[in-house]
Amino acid sequence: MKLTILGSGTSHGIPVIGCRCPVCCSADPRDQRMRSSLYIAGAAGERVVIDTGPEFRLQAIRAGITRLDAVLLTHAHADHVHGLDDLRPLCREKSMPVYGNRYTLAELRERFSYAFRQTQQGGGKPRITPRVIRKPVRIGNLSFTPVPVKHGVLDIVGWNIAEILPQERGIEESRVEAVYMTDTSMVPETSLELIHSPEVLIIGGLRIRPHETHFTFQEALEFALRIQPRRVYLTHICHEHSCQEIDAYCQTFQAAHGGRGIPMGAAYDGLELDVSGTQS
Repeated sequence: MKLTILGSGTSHGIPVIGCRCPVCCSADPRDQRMRSSLYIAGAAGERVVIDTGPEFRLQAIRAGITRLDAVLLTHAHADHVHGLDDLRPLCREKSMPVYGNRYTLAELRERFSYAFRQTQQGGGKPRITPRVIRKPVRIGNLSFTPVPVKHGVLDIVGWNIAEILPQERGIEESRVEAVYMTDTSMVPETSLELIHSPEVLIIGGLRIRPHETHFTFQEALEFALRIQPRRVYLTHICHEHSCQEIDAYCQTFQAAHGGRGIPMGAAYDGLELDVSGTQS
């Protein structure tokens, strides 16, 4: 299973319109951040994306996406769903299942109402089928378990992504797991049992300064130490910190908090991760 970070930025994207700060003017391509999204490619050919932000068309072209089996949503804020219409070329032949909690899908029906009513022949609209998540979603050998988290007062979801690997006769199946959580400010205790010790944790860390509805870098990394992943990547990052600065912050955090055995750093657009432990 391969994970590709399609976007690692917060709601403004980086560079921010009209901003001339050092990060927005950075020559480091890792500091150019589209809105947050993740692409999952399973070993058996499964293709899934989490969140379709405003740059989804550009992200899909850059990643070479030619088909999808499903779309999973974390929540309905604009930076996570406003590229939904760009699914049209990928759902010409059949409707695309779109999974989210009931709050997210209710907003989707309101904001994209044209997609759910009769229109003239040739009227361009995505063919999507909203599906409220009540249990893990199985797509081929991939299993997606919704993880309830808080985004301020909002109930949103993270996703535990597992690839279930069939073995030879007489040997039990094995699993490799990754957890994707953006826009998180609190994780209920009841959700912790769903995300213990994944291979990879990709978690929202907005900035160093506190924020009412997002983890800071420190809060995200402290949470990571609780669930003990093998690798940690911060995503949904604002323009106050460059990737180089974030990597340095993570090294300082590791030294101060005993996290030396867990690689930590900034996610960036185009980063590819193999859950077997190889970064490309």
